[in-house]
Amino acid sequence: MSFIKEYRVVLPCSVEEYQVGQLFSVAEASKNETGGGEGIEVLKNEPYVEDGEKGQYTHKLYHLKSKVPAFINMIAPEGSLVFHEKAWNAYPYCRTIVTNEYMEDNFIIKIETWHKPDLGKSENVHNLDSDTWKKVVVVPIDIANDQINTSDYKQEEDPTKFKSEKTGRGPLGPNWMKELATNPSCPHMCAYKLVTVKFKWWGFQNRVENFIHKQEKRIFTNFHRQLFCWIDKWVDLNMDDIRRMEEETQKELMELRKGGNVRGTSAKEES
Repeated sequence: MSFIKEYRVVLPCSVEEYQVGQLFSVAEASKNETGGGEGIEVLKNEPYVEDGEKGQYTHKLYHLKSKVPAFINMIAPEGSLVFHEKAWNAYPYCRTIVTNEYMEDNFIIKIETWHKPDLGKSENVHNLDSDTWKKVVVVPIDIANDQINTSDYKQEEDPTKFKSEKTGRGPLGPNWMKELATNPSCPHMCAYKLVTVKFKWWGFQNRVENFIHKQEKRIFTNFHRQLFCWIDKWVDLNMDDIRRMEEETQKELMELRKGGNVRGTSAKEES
């Protein structure tokens, strides 16, 4: 039985702006998570066409030995904490699948995202059958007001304190979403992230699935706080700029993994 949640992240930007902002922030967050033999390794980043769907395909390895709970490290064999992330970015729809060779079919995280120009009020945007949709837990994420871990907090990445010099957006107050609904001068959108988690290991299934969902919510929250607070860095970029940046990031990640220190504690994000 898979455990499914739909996380809804509302943002003060347009769907078109978010495409660039997301890719820029993924590259930055990847560098922050990599170093000392751990972190992210990019194996492929290339265009794809499949069954009429067209977009960008990426295949990454996540080396995460120091980033999983102690009880997993205790039972996991050496070398088993390497995860494959394959992503098909056919924006505004994206699909990401995370697997582990050691656990084979007993472990999978699937993240399907639709980016919509609304305020997170649409129901069943992923067109699930009615029985499946009834079991989905909807989790709204407020990048300004949701509580985050003390260790994750950075003042420069706090939407309640940040004001964009280029767009004039922010800071985000307690009622920013309601204000956004009536503000014609500021665009808005929602990322609907449907996360399906399967972890089949006797005695650990519920504990690990709950842990993964807790981490996904943390990742989505921190990532989108960063994305908004970095808007002045990416709002003027185009997709050609992003592809050049991704190539540079891939080379830098290789160097960081060879022996550098992890640059920071920012969370990674799926496409």
